[in-house]
Amino acid sequence: MKIWKSIAIVVALVLTNILVHHFVVRWDMTNDHRYSLAPTTKALLQELDAPVHISILLDGELNAGFQRLQRATIEMVEEFGAVIGNRRSEIGYRVSAEDIPQGMQPTVIHERTHKGQTAQTTIYPYALMTYKGKTAIVELLRNNRGLSGEQNLNHSIEHLEFAFVEALHALTREKVEKIAFLEGHGELDESEVYDLSQALSYYYQIDRGRLGTEAGVLDAYRAVIIADPQLPFSEEDKYILDQYLMQGGRILWVVNGVRFSNEILSQSGMTPVIPLDLNISDMLFRYGVRVNPALVQDLQCLPMPIDVSADPKQPNWQPMPWTYAPLLLTSQASPITRNVMQVSATMASCIEFVGGEDGLHKTTLLATSSNSKITSTPAEVDLSLFNGSENEFKYAFIPVAASIEGVFPSLFAHLLPPEGIESHAPLRKHSEPTKQIIVAAGSTIRNEWQKGEVLPLGYDRYTQTQFGNRDFMVNAVLYLTDDTGWMSLRQKQFTLCLINDQRAREGRIAAQTISIIIPLLLLLFVGITMVFIRKKQYTNQQ
Repeated sequence: MKIWKSIAIVVALVLTNILVHHFVVRWDMTNDHRYSLAPTTKALLQELDAPVHISILLDGELNAGFQRLQRATIEMVEEFGAVIGNRRSEIGYRVSAEDIPQGMQPTVIHERTHKGQTAQTTIYPYALMTYKGKTAIVELLRNNRGLSGEQNLNHSIEHLEFAFVEALHALTREKVEKIAFLEGHGELDESEVYDLSQALSYYYQIDRGRLGTEAGVLDAYRAVIIADPQLPFSEEDKYILDQYLMQGGRILWVVNGVRFSNEILSQSGMTPVIPLDLNISDMLFRYGVRVNPALVQDLQCLPMPIDVSADPKQPNWQPMPWTYAPLLLTSQASPITRNVMQVSATMASCIEFVGGEDGLHKTTLLATSSNSKITSTPAEVDLSLFNGSENEFKYAFIPVAASIEGVFPSLFAHLLPPEGIESHAPLRKHSEPTKQIIVAAGSTIRNEWQKGEVLPLGYDRYTQTQFGNRDFMVNAVLYLTDDTGWMSLRQKQFTLCLINDQRAREGRIAAQTISIIIPLLLLLFVGITMVFIRKKQYTNQQ
């Protein structure tokens, strides 16, 4: 009987080993589901038909925060491997700083120890993902100006799944989608959107051109970008854009509500500001939004150097708050702007949602701070007038950019098509479910040049600060073209539990003492108890 029991136990152990080897069961017991992959991620991983190799370059002597980021990265990659299982494809990884490509820039971390000393560490917060001979760089570290190191590391961990899936999308796509920058209405030229074009070229083929008279000229494009136009749209142009939208097209509108002159402002110190009529107000109103012909001012703004000297021969340049250059807040409720730094703008207008219960989902993406002001036009902007009364800045969170999603009504639903349009398709009165983004500040998409070199989009030369313009614009286009929902991975949020360093240092000796003495006392208690029990048993046997 004992032999059969032993055989049964051995058989049960062997079967359990086989089941565990072939069937991996994982439970995520965390409240924020930080170890659970999104369905879109699992679907993408299950479509892989070749091995994926990942080199995690974040290695070396790391502090506790970056060790946490490294561990989260390894766990993410292992979770990817668990989803794939033992299929034809597999994911292998190694943690090593030996695979660093030539030219990759490191990140230098400056820290102050508890003894007051300064420590400097050089790290490479990247991973290299290789699939079918192609390699993509995955940025592991998100660095948002104004946040603490712990918060930035937490945001980086939240961003890991999106970062790896973004790289996988780039490596697995078989067809490069096309997007277009519109021309013909005084839009920004190629040099003025060069930095954004370079960033988007990682994902898309980018074309530029005018509309013409063919109604289906935009059908091949996943999205259309209208970058700060200055001239009115014709009825033919509006019809082409409208019908493109009706067929499920996506449009990024970056349009100002006012006209002004930077050249006149720089030469004379003032400029008139008048409403900018682009002949699209009826169109945008039909789609549920209005760009108001007004300027927003904000106490949270960029500074501008101003000569405050009374003697023109001895200038005294001092930074003064330029309220017409607001630093726009980003919404944490949208994957487009979550964890994106403030977006810089100049001469921005404001938007207003219209249409009431029209079935459209409208989300504010960018807004002013809690100390804002609206200046109606016509008006005059004067560089010498900087400090108005704070009581005038009584508005809060004025919308400057928004996304609108749903089924849109056509502007031409009850109108005849323009006579010059060449079309072989019937007029559509309602759209397929689709998306649009409206930004009422043309400056948010324009990059500057310095000494023949392009500056990063959102970089302010005077303060030498990089703002979130590029991330915002890239995310906006990615969101418009996303049909699978992978952009929603940017909304992943973990609860950050921070340690009070001062209390930890003060209670260090007590904690160490307790952690040493209590186990010894427990061990002593167990020993004494066992001796007492044995002595009692021996006495009873006697």
